[in-house]
Amino acid sequence: MDFFSNSATLIISTLGGLYLGAVLLRLLLQIARADFYNPLSQAVVQLTDPLVRPLRGLIPSYKNIDLACVVLAICVHALAICTLILSYGSQIPSAGLVLTWAIVGTLLVIIKIYYYAILGSIIMSFVMMFSGSMNPHPMLLLIWQLTEPIMAPVRQIIPPLGGLDLSPILIFLIIRLLQDFFIGAFDLGRYSAVILGL
Repeated sequence: MDFFSNSATLIISTLGGLYLGAVLLRLLLQIARADFYNPLSQAVVQLTDPLVRPLRGLIPSYKNIDLACVVLAICVHALAICTLILSYGSQIPSAGLVLTWAIVGTLLVIIKIYYYAILGSIIMSFVMMFSGSMNPHPMLLLIWQLTEPIMAPVRQIIPPLGGLDLSPILIFLIIRLLQDFFIGAFDLGRYSAVILGL
């Protein structure tokens, strides 16, 4: 693969991954009922609104789940997969296979979002603790709101010990098991170059 093909692949995977992440972050923040007026929430909404808003007219929400975001995320992922396959000079496989990769890859991106959000909350909590600041950054507040629906049930299983929250250890273990399951069950290891969640 020459320089231009490598560059095109890098650009497609980076831009596709960033936009897919923004769409999924919007979905997860809505499900978590996070602060809509947080600056980061507003940035995500502004970035994704041009495509989400028209879809909402066609695809209604179900309970607290914005199905327009779900459909858009899968479509963006499928488009990125097809574009990456073409950039490698290969032939696009069947629509069913691309759709399967897009759905499973999107689930893997959601898992990664939670992984990095929990990791970020741990790091930022330590920074706050040692800095002595009692006013959390808006990004930290948003991360807490995003991860709390996942962390709270786990804390009931593993209560804090001496003020130390051990629940992330179990969540990281579950995340690793889920990643291994999806990659193994759908044999995704061979296709990691074209699936954004890998």
